[in-house]
Amino acid sequence: MNSELWTAVAAAVVVIVVLTSAGDARHKTLDRRLRRIDRKLDLIMEHLGIEETGPEGMAEIDALLLKGRKIQAIKRYRELTGAGLAEAKEAVERREG
Repeated sequence: MNSELWTAVAAAVVVIVVLTSAGDARHKTLDRRLRRIDRKLDLIMEHLGIEETGPEGMAEIDALLLKGRKIQAIKRYRELTGAGLAEAKEAVERREG
């Protein structure tokens, strides 16, 4: 009976690992696709000369950049938008330059 229990536990662990890794791979694929689409939209907006208005508080980001406080600007951008680190860094660098 004890070996049957361990076999069932091992099988459950294998199933959990397989499902988790499949979900993680799908998440990474969707994340890469979303970043490509986002980049394409950025290029289209740039080509058309459309400025992203963004959320309130962008003046604060610009002020931090003028003071040379890029890291604080990235942190504040993340607070305002909920963006991830890479996305916030790219957005702040676009505003910077």
